[in-house]
Amino acid sequence: MLVIAPAITPACNDREQVKPMLDQLTQLPAALGKIKYLLTDNSFYSAANAAACKAHGIEPLMAVGGESHHPGPFEWFTEPPALPDNANPARCKQYVLRKQTVEPVFGIIKSVMGFRQFSLRGLDKVKGEWTLICLAWNLKRMASLHLQMGN
Repeated sequence: MLVIAPAITPACNDREQVKPMLDQLTQLPAALGKIKYLLTDNSFYSAANAAACKAHGIEPLMAVGGESHHPGPFEWFTEPPALPDNANPARCKQYVLRKQTVEPVFGIIKSVMGFRQFSLRGLDKVKGEWTLICLAWNLKRMASLHLQMGN
């Protein structure tokens, strides 16, 4: 649950962000290990983005359809649709981890750390501010992990 590649963009379409992020991820030190999967929600999916991931040796686990945030009352009592015959259980298991590893980071930054809006203006300044917020989160997280390991 560490932020390893913070990024800010003025673009309103997430689909445009996969290739720049892949380029940023390839610049990370080899000591961090090889990236195996790119987990995204459906706003990042396109056939071109999936192909770009594969070209970088990364398996794309991208949702292709969205779930409603406010299901109707009858949807609470119905079974979810069956998985397709070609569904890969290992891939499904990896994708489910996205909700446990990615989403809590943003929730904690907003709720616990109290970061709800940028103080600075201008894209370069906002990028710097977001990088500092992510650095603060990473330090907090590493301190927590250090205490959990008893070191």
